[in-house]
Formats: sequence, C-alpha cells, structure tokens
Amino acid sequence: MPLDEDLVAAIYREHGTALRRFVLSASRDPHLADDIVQETVLRVWQQAPKVTGSMRSYLFRTARNIMIDNYRKAQRRPLEAENRDIADPEEATGRVDDLLNKVLMEEALLRLSSEHRDVLVALHYRRFTVGEAAVQLNIPSGTVKSRAFYAVKALRTVLDEMGVER
Repeated sequence: MPLDEDLVAAIYREHGTALRRFVLSASRDPHLADDIVQETVLRVWQQAPKVTGSMRSYLFRTARNIMIDNYRKAQRRPLEAENRDIADPEEATGRVDDLLNKVLMEEALLRLSSEHRDVLVALHYRRFTVGEAAVQLNIPSGTVKSRAFYAVKALRTVLDEMGVER
C-alpha cells in the first residue's frame, strides 16, 4: 500500500537536495540525476518500506541501486551506451560505493558529541598524532586517547543504528 502523499512530500523536502547532490556527484548529468531522485522517491511512495534506521541512508542506498540498474540496462544496449559515455562498471560501482560511504560516515559523525567528533576528525581525517591533536584541541594527550577509544565505540553504535553493515 503506497504511503500518504503528504508524507512522501515531506521526505522529498527533507532529503531531496542531499539525494540529488549525491546522485550528481556520481553521474554528472543533471537530467539523469533528477530522474534518479524521482525514481527513488517514487519507489519509497509505492513500496512504503519499513525503515528501521536512517531514512536518508535508505534513500541513498535505493538511489545507488537505481544507478547500478540503469548502468546494467545501458550495457545490454551497447549502441545507446556508447553515446552516453558510461564509465567502466567496476569503476562506476566503486565510485558510487565510495560516495555512499562518505555520506553515511558524515551523517554518523554528526550524530556524535562534538568532543568525540573533534577527536576522530583530528586523528583519522587530519592524520594528527595524539600529541598534535592534544595541542590542536587544547586537551591533555591522555584525554585524546580516551576520547578516541569511546568515540570509536560510539561511532560503531551509531553506524549499527543506521543499519550500516560491516
């Protein structure tokens, strides 16, 4: 049974822009991106899924699957595929997976406390040593270590809640 139209409109208002950015970063074709976003929202409307984790994560996975399906359809019609300048399937799938992982990680990091997020960003993204992170964050080195330990545990919990599998 399809979802209520008002609920679907609210989902689109809340997640449509981020979903379009995600699809555009993979396809670079604004018309194709619009089509994929519309197909994603249409599937949510028609299928009325029971989303236990993040709706945004679910939408991104659905859009990713639609992009892969579109690529596979294009491969079955080689003449059309030549005109669309479609990349290697391994590369395209890898790029989409990388983008999805990046978006999921950003969303997960935003759910952490600022103290935990700051330590993880300093150590894992900026590649600071514990000493450099301590100076940058103006906290003792021992605090950096303990926050990093608990931040990784909290991040794993958040990712589990979002339905991200290892």
